[in-house]
Amino acid sequence: MAENKEIPSQYDLNAKWDACLDLGVRRFVYSSATGAFAGLLLFRSPVTRWASIAFGAGVGIGSAYSDCSQKFDGSRVTSPSVAETPVAKE
Repeated sequence: MAENKEIPSQYDLNAKWDACLDLGVRRFVYSSATGAFAGLLLFRSPVTRWASIAFGAGVGIGSAYSDCSQKFDGSRVTSPSVAETPVAKE
């Protein structure tokens, strides 16, 4: 009989792919809708309205890609704050 083993969340690729796909679709849709709304408010030309939708979609996909790559790498890359930056002494 096979034992019923739980896979740790850090190694469960199916759960990570599901979460990233969900995150990507939601951010794509929400940012495209935000771009469409901003395009209706700010622009008159249909070309610039479509460009604002495309920009919003790109922002959504880019932010989802960034979050998913951090999720798959398992490490969080943070930029150093001003207090942590070493000061060069002459």
